[in-house]
Amino acid sequence: MSETTQNSLDLLLKGGHVIDPKNNIDQAMDVGIADGKIARVAENIPDAEAEKVVHVDGLYVTPGLLDIHVHAYAGTGQRNAYCGDNSLYPDGYNFRTGVTTVLDVGSSGWRNFPDFKDRVIDRSKTRVFALLNIVGHGMGGGAIEQNVPDMEPEATAKVAERYPDIVVGIKTAHYAGPEWLGVDRAVEAARLTNLFAMIDFGSFRPERPYPEMILEHIGPGDISTHMYQAAIPMFDEKGKLQPYFAEARERGVKFDVGHGAGSFVWNQAIPAIEQGWIPDSISTDLHTGSMNAGMKDMATTMSKILNIGVSLFDVIKMSTITPAEMINRPEYGHLSIGAVADVAVLKLNEGEFGFLDVRRALFVGNQKLECELTLIDGQVEWDLNGRAGVDWEEYYATA
Repeated sequence: MSETTQNSLDLLLKGGHVIDPKNNIDQAMDVGIADGKIARVAENIPDAEAEKVVHVDGLYVTPGLLDIHVHAYAGTGQRNAYCGDNSLYPDGYNFRTGVTTVLDVGSSGWRNFPDFKDRVIDRSKTRVFALLNIVGHGMGGGAIEQNVPDMEPEATAKVAERYPDIVVGIKTAHYAGPEWLGVDRAVEAARLTNLFAMIDFGSFRPERPYPEMILEHIGPGDISTHMYQAAIPMFDEKGKLQPYFAEARERGVKFDVGHGAGSFVWNQAIPAIEQGWIPDSISTDLHTGSMNAGMKDMATTMSKILNIGVSLFDVIKMSTITPAEMINRPEYGHLSIGAVADVAVLKLNEGEFGFLDVRRALFVGNQKLECELTLIDGQVEWDLNGRAGVDWEEYYATA
């Protein structure tokens, strides 16, 4: 990686181990930040070049994490709904787990997206992108999400085209009918806008088998989320992974974890990963239910995939540049010179740690990621142990 000739850094992250999969970096390096951008990534950058030095010895310095399955449409007062009380304001939760960019997946639809934008997106430090729900009123629960006449591809496409900087795709979720209406109309809206569709398959019905969905109804760039949920027919009678998964991936379909409160079980994830069925993207399905259950947060979800056997480098890749590319925002998820200085500093703890799936089944692992620092645009937004702080005696002596 080339260096700039800039000798004045605002902040220097010193002594850490950089993992930046886009640039194939996995070694001890320092990271210099100036004017909210990555200015230098090199070994042994002199302290004198920086206005402030933050020592991160023994820690991993990575791009800010992207969580591409969250629910962030909070504050509407709507009960038991993801366009309401089930959602979380982004800035109140994500920084503490290293996340700098999120994708809200269909909490709003074409009717209420402008309110979501005004109420949450425009007021957040977190970078918030959105998928429009094919249902016009979004994820209001119950009959609202089964309202087929409200699934309007053309109306959805028009709103997506009105907000191209924020809306990156289309979502269908929770449709319980036997028809393919939810999936097919979401895909139609996506094709009208040259965007992708993310599919939460909803209620599994024999009339619309999952293999048919990923082999025939969705295509290159589309995302099947909740990839380790219990209802997916993953294995044959001998416990071997079904071949249709590889066929779908060869077609360009992407697969996302989307852990959530009901979509990640060990008896799917462990044998699948052991047979090579690994995620394209790691995500949380963050909402008020999942954060207090087995999922907890992004770092915990990443730790689960790590403990099953995926390398740390690949876990970081699945949480940074790959999801950035999946949502067509490749300017994020890396530490290239000139990129926005969205950075996570992670500690990899060694020991004995218990991890729960959505059924409270326990898996014991020996590694657990924890976020020490989170920066957005070069500004420290989370500092677990005060690494970027000033000693109190020094501070008050000069105050």
